[in-house]
Order: sequence, then C-alpha cells, then structure tokens
Amino acid sequence: MKRRELLAAAATLSSLAVLTGCAAPVQRGTGDLGVVIGRANGTLYLVDTTAQALIGEVPGLGDLSHASVVFSRDGLFAYVFGRDGGLTQVNLLERRIARRIMQAGNSIGGAISADGTLVVAQNYTPGGVKVFDARTLELLADIPAEYAPGKRSRVVGLVDLPGRRFAYSLFDGNAIWVTDCSDPRHPRTTKFENIGRQPYDALVTPNGRHYIAGLFGEDGLARMDLWAAEPQVERILGGYGRGQEPLPVYKMPHLRGWAVAGRRAYLPAIGRHEVLVVDTETWAEVGRIPVAGQPVFVMARPDGRQVWVNFSVPDYHRVQVIDTQSQQIVQTLEPGKAVLHMEFTPRGEAVWISSRDDNRVSVIDTQTLLTRARLDVPAPSGIFFTARAARVGF
Repeated sequence: MKRRELLAAAATLSSLAVLTGCAAPVQRGTGDLGVVIGRANGTLYLVDTTAQALIGEVPGLGDLSHASVVFSRDGLFAYVFGRDGGLTQVNLLERRIARRIMQAGNSIGGAISADGTLVVAQNYTPGGVKVFDARTLELLADIPAEYAPGKRSRVVGLVDLPGRRFAYSLFDGNAIWVTDCSDPRHPRTTKFENIGRQPYDALVTPNGRHYIAGLFGEDGLARMDLWAAEPQVERILGGYGRGQEPLPVYKMPHLRGWAVAGRRAYLPAIGRHEVLVVDTETWAEVGRIPVAGQPVFVMARPDGRQVWVNFSVPDYHRVQVIDTQSQQIVQTLEPGKAVLHMEFTPRGEAVWISSRDDNRVSVIDTQTLLTRARLDVPAPSGIFFTARAARVGF
C-alpha cells in the first residue's frame, strides 16, 4: 500500500473512533463545583453552580450531623470534617473518597493552611486540635486543649491565618490560642487567657487581621488585632443586652468572615431578635437591625450590598435580606422548612439555601429574589463551594 493510501486509511480510522465514542474524555475545571452535605445519610452531594445541577454523590462519610468542608488550593479535593471525628479527603473530579481517617471521637470542623499543605481539625472529644499533612492525611501534631491540670476544653472557632498559623477558642477554658505550624511537627502555641466566658465560635476578618470570638456566657465579644507587635485580647460590644432578659437559645449562632461587608460587620445577637452592626475601624456598635427571630447565620453577599439572615426554631423556615445601604430588611423569604445553611456563588449573583425538612436546596437570584432552581437532596445541611479555597477564614 502506498504511503498516501496509508495516511488516508489512518485518517478514516481516526474519524470512526471519534464517531464511535472513543475520543478522549472531556476535561473540566473545579471552579464552579461545590458540595452539599447529606446530613441524614452520610453522603456528599456534588453540584455544578453554573449549571445549577447535581452532578454526583459520594457516600460513606459517616456522621455528618455537624459537618464542615474546606478545599485544597486547586479545588480538586474537599476535606470533610464529620461529627464522629472522621476526616475524609474527597476527589471532586473522580467523585470518590481518596483517603479517610478517624481522628477523634467528636469533631465539629477544621481549617486548611494558607499554603494548602496542612489540614487542621478542631475537636470536642478529646478536646484539642490535630494537624495533618494535606496530601496524605498523616498526623503531624496533636495539641491538647488543656486549660487546667487534667482538664481539656472543647475547641471552637478554628480559622486559618497567614503564615501557617491557626487561631481557635477554648469553650470551657475561656481562652484563645494561636498556634504557629511553621514547623508542623513542633508547633508553637501562644495562649490568651480569661478572654470572656464560653467563646462559642469565631471569625477572622477577610484581610486576616482581626480574630473575633463570640461569647455565649456573657453579652459581648472578644477581639484580637493579629497585626499588632504584641497582640492582646480586647472586649467589644460588652453588655449589648443590658437590662433586658435574654430569650432561650435554641440553636447556637455562627460567626465567620462572611459577616463582614465593607467597613461594617453584621453579627447575630445571642438570645435576641437582632443583628448587631459594628464599625470595623473602631469596633463600636453603630446600629441594630430587628429581625424575624434569633439569627443563626448572618452572611454578606460577596460585594457587600446585601446581608442574608436565617434563624433558629420556631422561625427556621424564614430568610431575611438586609440592604446594607439603607440598613433595612427588604425581603422576607420562605424557601422551605428548617433552613440550615446558605452559600453565595463566587460573585454573588445567586445564593443556595438548604431546607432540611423539605429535602431540597433552593437557588435564588440575589437581584430579583426569585427562585432559579430547586434540587432534590435528602436532608441537606451545609453548602460549600470551591471558591472558598481562595479566601482567608473559609
């Protein structure tokens, strides 16, 4: 056969291969991916935020009744922290568990270092934090949260800081600790004692400067300026409920960097139907916004123009939208029973809302406030998008 005939035959075979489905698989990135926690069945549901669709599921993740997720820098891996102490590394493109370890008896979350090399878990039982290699999940350090001889505290409010550092709070120890993991096998911890009663959660501002812990045992918050040469803890918003009887707290509120919009921070008031507005330059209260119930999550749209609020029982079927220009509620929505979590798309054109008791996730347009899509997910709770990988404190 002549060379020209051989080339023609090869071209024909190549065309047939494409027509018969033998072409190389289509590649995709991870920038528009996310996950939804299946609270009741230990399953991670994978979603495409552009297509607004479910694209897969990964079962076998254990107790996800209070699960949280962080992502590798490239968005390929999700690290899932389960309530039962499980830490699971999930490959989002292959839709499978890559690695899974049981690292504690009772765990409520974790963080990933700024350089993406370390994953850290915060634990209730035994109280403390553990540091793992993000690639292999090898244990590198175990830091007991011992605040008195033989007494270990539950750890809350763990956040990543620049320079392989982490800040976290000791609920039972009334303390904030900052751990430097520059040498992860030999971490160094600076301890700040008597910061206020029962810190229950915390946030770090988007620039990584201020760590703020909410206090369950008293009206107020504790703040640290991490840029200071010698950081100290300062009380802010002390006695915001002064002279008034607090309401019973049915669900602990949450604090994270998403509550900061522009120069203001919007924070849930413990035992009150209010959102506190704080100036982040002076850290003084500059306003209060009455809301429908006790706030759980107070989350700012990425551009800071809106703040969305959900509530504990009996108002947990509602979500309210605050306009940050007027400081007024502009809409009350009812996306479903038992709203547990909200997550904005990276540029904030939509927000995804989980409604556990209606077994659905709603995708709502943040301009029109109309529902774009509804996805059927069994008992959904936390929603996490890969865009978090590029943000401090997420």
